[in-house]
Amino acid sequence: QVQLVESGGGSVEAGGSLRLSCVASEYTYVMAWFRQSPGKEHEGVASIDRGDRALYTDSVKGRFTVSRDIAKNTLYLDMTNIRPDDTAMYYCAAENMMALTLEAGRYAYWGQGTQVTVSS
Repeated sequence: QVQLVESGGGSVEAGGSLRLSCVASEYTYVMAWFRQSPGKEHEGVASIDRGDRALYTDSVKGRFTVSRDIAKNTLYLDMTNIRPDDTAMYYCAAENMMALTLEAGRYAYWGQGTQVTVSS
């Protein structure tokens, strides 16, 4: 069982920046960020594999950057130019698979989430 712990969420003004972190108990080939806000579907934000290949949803391209430190078993999401509609609970996910995906059902391991609230 892989355990994931997110941190870095909080309140931020529109246009600001945040870094979210996720520490995993062990290595997995693919890690990802998802988010959920009231009235919206569960959305895949970004995923990354062991070789730093990354996949982003269109709404965050050019604003968010996903990265990972393999040695530290840590996943990051650097959020810039944050907008009010980025407000959501952000979840870290992981899976031992060999393809990038933003399909939530493909991930077996999930963190508890960290809340990001953006004020305008």
